[in-house]
Order: sequence, then C-alpha cells, then structure tokens
Amino acid sequence: MAENGIIARVSPSLQEVDANAWNALLARQAHPTPFMRHEYLHTLEASGSATPHTGWTPRHLTLWQDGQLAAACPLYLKNHSYGEYVFDWSWARAHAEHGLAYYPKALVAVPFTPVPGTRLLAQDGAARAALVQALRGWCAQAGVSSLHLLFVTAEDRAACAAAGLMQREGVQFHWTNQAPVPGGGTRRYRDFEDFLAHLNQDKRKKIRQERRRVAQAGVRFRWLRGADIGPQDWAFFYRCYERTYHEHGNPPYLTRGFFEHMAAHMPEAWVLFIAERVGQPIASSLIAVGAEPAGAGGEKDLESVAYGRYWGALERVDCLHFEACYYQPLQWCIAQGVRRFEGGAQGEHKMARALLPVATQSMHWLAHPAFAAAVDDFLQREAQGVGDYLAHLQAHSPLRAP
Repeated sequence: MAENGIIARVSPSLQEVDANAWNALLARQAHPTPFMRHEYLHTLEASGSATPHTGWTPRHLTLWQDGQLAAACPLYLKNHSYGEYVFDWSWARAHAEHGLAYYPKALVAVPFTPVPGTRLLAQDGAARAALVQALRGWCAQAGVSSLHLLFVTAEDRAACAAAGLMQREGVQFHWTNQAPVPGGGTRRYRDFEDFLAHLNQDKRKKIRQERRRVAQAGVRFRWLRGADIGPQDWAFFYRCYERTYHEHGNPPYLTRGFFEHMAAHMPEAWVLFIAERVGQPIASSLIAVGAEPAGAGGEKDLESVAYGRYWGALERVDCLHFEACYYQPLQWCIAQGVRRFEGGAQGEHKMARALLPVATQSMHWLAHPAFAAAVDDFLQREAQGVGDYLAHLQAHSPLRAP
C-alpha cells in the first residue's frame, strides 16, 4: 500500500523490521515501555509464546517515508481473546448468536502484558493519524470483524478517536514514589518506614503484621538485576512461574525459551527477587524496569518506572505473596529512586498496599454497523460505571491526609 509518498508494509514477523529503526522510533515516544522494544516483541515470536500456533498471528504494520520508518505498531490476528486483559468475550458470543464470525479479529497490543504505554509508534501526529488510517484500511481489506488497541496513551487515543474508534475505560492500581510535603509539593520517600508513616494507621499496622509473619517464618530475600541474574536463577524463577499457572489449571503463556532470550538480549530490564528459607530458594517474583520522559513535554530527563510482572512459590508461607510481589519491590523502588510501580491488571487488594487506582483506556472498531452501535451504547454506560467505581476507590485512599 502506498499513499502520499508513504509506503505501508505488513510483516508476518518482527524479524523483517529493522530493530534499530523500531527502537529509535520507540525512544521518541512520550510513554515508551520495555515491552514495546523490538527485542521483547520478537522474543515472544521466536520463543513460541505468541505465534499462530498459540492464536497470535503477527501482522506488524509499518509506514515508511523516503526510506525511513515513520510509524509502526505490533499487530496480530487473534482467533481467541486470551492473554489480553480487556475482556470482549460477550461481544464474541453476541456475534456467534447472530451467525456472524467474531474471530479472527485484529489486535494492536503487547501479548500477555496489560501495561499502559505507547502502541502507535510515530514520528509525529500526522504519521500517527496515517497509521490509524492504514490499520482501518488493512482491517477492511482483510475482512476482520473488529480492531482493538489495548492500554493506549492519550496520543494514541486522540488519533483513534479522530478515526472513529470507540473508547473503553478500565482501572489499574499504581504506586507513586511521592510523599506530600507540608505546605504543598511532594518529595520521594526516604525508606520503607518513611513510606509506611504516610499510610493511615490500620494499613500501616496490617503491612507490618504481614511482613513480620514472613520474617518469623524464617524467610529472607535477595534481589538480582540484569546480568547478575544467572542461568540457575532464571531456571528457578521459571519453576515458580510455571507452577503458578498449573495451580490455576492453565499452561503458562510464556515459554522457558522466552526468559532465556530475555536473559541474553534484554537483561537490563529485569529485577528478580528470590525468597529463601534455611538457605534454600522457595519463591520468586520478577519485575521489569524502564524509563520515560520526566514531563509531558518530552523533557530529556528520564524517570525510572517499574512493572510488577510474575511470581510463584514452591512452598506456602502466610503473606509471602504480598511480601514478594509488593513489599520487596516497593522497598527496592524507594532505594533506587524509581518514580512509579505499576501493579498490573485488576486487584482491589492492591489499594491496601498503597497502589492507587488509575484509569486505563483501549480503543475499538467493529465492522458490523449494528454491532458497532450496540457496543458504543454499552461502552458509554460502562464508562459511567467505571467512573463511579474509580471515584469510590479514590475516596478510600490508604494514605494519610497531609
């Protein structure tokens, strides 16, 4: 496809797209994440995690102008809705009940990764708008039922809305390294105790009790980052990760090879926490770390952001999950000066650990006019409910009033 000097290409593998060009374009965005890096997305394919066999058929879309990459996005054909965290099963059932096929559908997202961030990589607003139009054109040509862009940023949302896509609201829970200062303003927490001092008494007491139970069980933690995470550490982590999925009756989304590729090609993005008792590892949690511009204007200064990802345990210890997935990572974030810790999808229980509710958005287009109208009506009513829910949560903050 070519229009106005812009050439659109669809690639069945990210290996066909130059990694340096992709990553350079990502670095220009206001909200980059490590999950949108070429290495991460390509590893999902190369490791057998996101492939046609698992229901993720890559159709990555790129726009080129004068031989330069002007815009790009990870695009997949999906024959199910697993691994997305924005749930549209009812839309699929409604199509089926009317004798219409919902799958395959088109998806712009990072597989298995409910982390908000830039989805439409673009050199400027015009290129982003052209990318959305190219997506719409490809969907019409491919005859898919729908197009979905998940966990998008404000820039993505505006471009999609201008092209007629519908917005869906969601809620996640994020922690911010931000202590209020008397008289106004904020500062970063000095240490974990300083953080606890800013919580209300009930929450502070509960966290101390939970941490004490883990310590009294004889559990100690150590953390490793990047190249310091050795092959034996990755192997132990995968045992924990795999067990968590099997305990819930599901195979893991990510293969062992995925993490081996991460260790080899993107080690700097990972921090591993290992719980030990009597010198033996019994549990682990893994977080990712990235950076984004400090201000909305795209300032050069970068601030670190951490993302809670995976965990698992080989032994059951009371409150170990909270210690491994929240308290150890938050303590690490405070010590390292990390600005924000994102806790992932769902989970009101995260509020008790001072992860506060934030709104997330996704954008949707449906080919069938009647279904599009019905979904639009549903999304407007759903948005009102999500807004009320968000307001209710925000009124019950665990933080003490300054």
